[in-house]
Amino acid sequence: MKFRRLGRSGLSISEISYGNWLTHGSQVEEDQAHACVKAALESGITTFDTADVYANTAAESVLGRALRGERRESLEILTKVYWPTGPGGPNDRGLGRKHVMESANASLKRLQTDYVDLYQAHRFDYSVPLEETMLAFADLVRQGKVLYVGVSEWTAEQITRGAALARELNVPFVSHQPQYSMLWRVIEPQVIPTCEREGLSQIVFSPVAQGILTGKYLPGAEVPEGSRLADARGSQMIARWMRDDVLNAVQQLKPIAEEAGITLAQLAVAWVLKNPNVASAIIGASRPEQVFENVKAIDIELGDDVLTQIDKVLEGVITDDPRLTAQG
Repeated sequence: MKFRRLGRSGLSISEISYGNWLTHGSQVEEDQAHACVKAALESGITTFDTADVYANTAAESVLGRALRGERRESLEILTKVYWPTGPGGPNDRGLGRKHVMESANASLKRLQTDYVDLYQAHRFDYSVPLEETMLAFADLVRQGKVLYVGVSEWTAEQITRGAALARELNVPFVSHQPQYSMLWRVIEPQVIPTCEREGLSQIVFSPVAQGILTGKYLPGAEVPEGSRLADARGSQMIARWMRDDVLNAVQQLKPIAEEAGITLAQLAVAWVLKNPNVASAIIGASRPEQVFENVKAIDIELGDDVLTQIDKVLEGVITDDPRLTAQG
């Protein structure tokens, strides 16, 4: 495994992170989830990403049990707060102080740890003063329950505001977690330059575009059984790619991958890691072999000629409008 520093901080994370958005507590059985975590650990992955909302808190619990017995200091555990959890009361969502503090304590219990390495605002909350949110994060840092702070799917302007408050409060604000892939590049025009200026790294999710960039979805073919599209929880995001022009373009990437002696999934993960502002790519898995395959991307060096070929093949199907940043 290789490691990169997160922003300007002293925290190093693995170039491949393991995430459990649509798997733990929902799509796969717990024994299989534990097997995938074991595969991640065997592959050298030390960074594990989750969120309180995943499987309505069950994903955190599964991850906590899967990591039980591991040396805590050798792991980086990341979680998030914002989306509704619990019975849906008025304070069961958002970035108000009450929900942030209570959610952090609940996440720690489910994850069976005294602290999380990175606590992230899962979205921007327009209904709560940003000062209130950042002060709550600052207090969690002071209490030792959170080591670093990050955000997910924020715009460049929101990141700039958050960074300014973080400096005032002496909060280690170090990361942004967006969707990013060969097909979805909306962070490139504004968010990445802003993060470079403010000292934040990207921890990207869906580097294989919810499975589209594995090439398993074929134009005009039946949806593969057990695939992300067959799961209602994941179908919303993947539906945007289920167009013949996109699926045909992805098939044209196969010769590029074959010539390099790698899989399409490895090509996709290596592509996002090519960006120097990306500290880590989050992979998910329902089978251990998927982990072992994707981790090999860290050793793949894509030359400028390959990147040019990819851009040519995908011309016309790439989404790079910065106005869509928060829609990842």
